[in-house]
Amino acid sequence: MKANVTILARGVVQGVGFRFFVDRKAREYGLCGWVRNLPRGEVEIEVEGEKGMIEDFIKEIKIGPRMASVAGIVVRWNESLKNYKDFRIKF
Repeated sequence: MKANVTILARGVVQGVGFRFFVDRKAREYGLCGWVRNLPRGEVEIEVEGEKGMIEDFIKEIKIGPRMASVAGIVVRWNESLKNYKDFRIKF
């Protein structure tokens, strides 16, 4: 079953390669969507794909890349799909 989720990552998640880590992991899990930095120092992610793959992806995001320190994440399961065709980093 396909699902869409919005994730907000907090902690030391900017300036440490976090968006590139998210991009790589999303592609590994076959997910589509985007990732971007927010002005408050958080990172926002929206992905869609198979629910089980998203759940595994979320486990990876909680850890992050080596230089990051993820203090916590907020996950919101959305009701509708956006039908993204790929994954990209928004600048």
